[in-house]
Amino acid sequence: MSGPDGNFREKVEALMAQVPEGAVTTYGDLAALAGQPFASRVVGGIAHHGDPALPWHRVVNRAGQLASGYHGGRREQAARLAAEGVACDEQFVLEFKERRWRP
Repeated sequence: MSGPDGNFREKVEALMAQVPEGAVTTYGDLAALAGQPFASRVVGGIAHHGDPALPWHRVVNRAGQLASGYHGGRREQAARLAAEGVACDEQFVLEFKERRWRP
C-alpha cells in the first residue's frame, strides 16, 4: 500500500525491526505508527507474507491474543515469545499491558 506518506509496507517492516526482544506490539499499533491507523488488517497481511527475518512473533491483536494465522500456529508463537521471557497461555500474552511496545 502506497500513499502520500510513502511505502506503507516499508514503514511497517522498519517499525517491526524496532520491537525489542521481550516486548509485543499490535497490528493496530503498527498501522497507526506507520500513518494508516485503520489498516490493521493490511498489517496482518504484511506480517503473514513479510520479511521472514523480522520478529513477527511479537505481533498480537489489540487484546493481546496470539495470531491464529501465525506460521506454526499459536503454540509456535507462544513458544517463540516464551523464549524471550514473554509468558503466554494458550491464546493470550500474559501481562500484555506491561509487555506492549509503544515508542
